[in-house]
Amino acid sequence: MTTIYHNPRCSKSRQTLELLTNEGINVNVVRYLDTPPSREQLSDLLNQLGYSAHQLLRKGEAIYKSLGLSADTADAELLAAMVENPILIERPIVSHNGRAMIGRPPEQVLELFK
Repeated sequence: MTTIYHNPRCSKSRQTLELLTNEGINVNVVRYLDTPPSREQLSDLLNQLGYSAHQLLRKGEAIYKSLGLSADTADAELLAAMVENPILIERPIVSHNGRAMIGRPPEQVLELFK
């Protein structure tokens, strides 16, 4: 099963979804702003990505600053912030067979299928 955590307003997310579709890959699309991942799902994605919570954050979002988040914020607090404010989650994330990648650039996610 291949899943993309997708934001249709994001050009990289749209490009990644189009690339997967054009490659004939059946994709489960999760519009994560409408259906945010749970804390457990986020933890699993972090493990698949090999990322810390801080590496998955979109630090340029206004909510990042307004919540007072920083490089010193504990992972548990960052996970809670991402669950409550999914706009903070980097996008798009593609998960396939226990591994995940960020679609920046979109072509990078094709490594999951090799």
